[in-house]
Formats: sequence, C-alpha cells, structure tokens
Amino acid sequence: MDKATYKDALLQKRSEILSEGGVNPLQATMDNNSRQGDLADQATGNNEVHIKLKLKQTDAKILQAIEEALGRLEQDTYGLCRDCGEKIAKARLQAIPWTRVCITCKENQNTPQAD
Repeated sequence: MDKATYKDALLQKRSEILSEGGVNPLQATMDNNSRQGDLADQATGNNEVHIKLKLKQTDAKILQAIEEALGRLEQDTYGLCRDCGEKIAKARLQAIPWTRVCITCKENQNTPQAD
C-alpha cells in the first residue's frame, strides 16, 4: 500500500466515526434511564450508558490517533515506530493504519516488567 491508500483508509475511518453520531445518542440514553422502571431496569440502563460512554471515549482516542497519523503522513514519518524508530510492518499498518508503534514495542508496552 502506498501513502495515498493509507491516507484514504484513515480518512474513511475518521468519517465512519464522525458519522456514527456525537453526544445525542448517549444523552438520549441517559435521559431515558433517569428513574424509570424497577432497580433491575435502572441497572441495565446504567450499564448501557457506561458502555456507550466507553465506546465514545474509544472513538475519541481513535480520532486523535487518526489525526496524528495524517500529520505523520504530511511529515513523511508515517510508518515509523514512535518508540524504536523502526518501520512498522505493512500488515500492521493495513490492520490499524493509525498505529504509532510496531508490534514488538506494542507487546513490550503490554508486558509487565520484572522488578
């Protein structure tokens, strides 16, 4: 894949996230949940709000990563690992075009360090 293809993938993902809606669906769920039904219904509603909030937070993080990736494309640093400076594998970029790190550095981030 060339840079134009990665840019298209990033722009498409950004568009998908933005078209899914903003705060309104979350606000509607919160409004519907306020003091309606029995305790089980309210608990279920609270779980829905929590899940939707987590999804919105995840979307916000992905949007930020996409914007950063677009910036790296402009600066000709796209595809280089932020941590080690090595090239990120094409398969990883195809799967997660907004990634900042190579798979080795990502695995090291997720591995607990021995004291």
